[in-house]
Amino acid sequence: MAPKFPDSVEKLRALGNESFRNGQYAEASALYGRALRVLQAQGSSDPEDESVLFSNRAACHLKDGNCRDCIKDCTSALALVPFSIKPLLRRASAYEALEKYPMAYVDYKTVLQIDNSVTSALEGINRMTRALTDSLGPEWRLKLPSIPLVPVSAQKRWNSLPSENHKEMAKSKSKATTATKNRVPSAGDVEKAKVLKEEGNELVKKGNHKKAIEKYSESLLCSNLESATYSNRALCYLVLKQYTEAVKDCTEALKLDGRNVKAFYRRAQAHKALKDYKSSFADISNLLQIEPRNGPAQKLRQEVKQNLH
Repeated sequence: MAPKFPDSVEKLRALGNESFRNGQYAEASALYGRALRVLQAQGSSDPEDESVLFSNRAACHLKDGNCRDCIKDCTSALALVPFSIKPLLRRASAYEALEKYPMAYVDYKTVLQIDNSVTSALEGINRMTRALTDSLGPEWRLKLPSIPLVPVSAQKRWNSLPSENHKEMAKSKSKATTATKNRVPSAGDVEKAKVLKEEGNELVKKGNHKKAIEKYSESLLCSNLESATYSNRALCYLVLKQYTEAVKDCTEALKLDGRNVKAFYRRAQAHKALKDYKSSFADISNLLQIEPRNGPAQKLRQEVKQNLH
């Protein structure tokens, strides 16, 4: 006797999620498909719900190596809710598996316009850059399809999504970051990291701090041994008022070089912006032990001192 399935979209989706977690991808795919049919039969369905179901089914196809159906479902998900990160990443992975590197590059690059710290997209860009250089030569960028410009509304929508979406991304970022930290970079990686860092520096000079963060992040994925790359990225985070990220980068920079004056100064600025005046004062004091005549640091110390009392 065939199993009796619930006729509620929410219950079918929950069963699909459970099957997916248990590694039963074909069963999960069937459940998501059933949920889609129920949702569509109801008429005037919520595009967000429908998009998520297409994206979830795409994840099942990807796990089963069915890349073409994965691309199809991701495209359907994106038609309903444009610039959603998960279907973009899944479609990029499917394109990459099919060796459609230009299409994969475009999707990874689009993700980074929405959130420039998604490690899987940064790593994907690095892999695609190498693959495209090998297959199309140094002029490969001229042969790419156009990269869509992500509207600010899509970035805001991502930032306003429930925290579970960001937690899931953070989990994958954390795993990838640990793997990168444990890897010893080759001479080629170190050289590539320097080139990317210089590209980041040029973008900073032009005032394009968001793009510069992407370049510094790509550089750190190649080699995370240069203190200045972290402190340079921290500067960009400061300009963009992402103070917690700035503190983290300065801390990483100081682990690599305990005398990095810029890292002390920028972390002091970030702590001050976060109203952590005690930590800010400590950083300025450490900086002035290294460079007692540093004018900006002396000025910042006076400002912070006023807030301490």
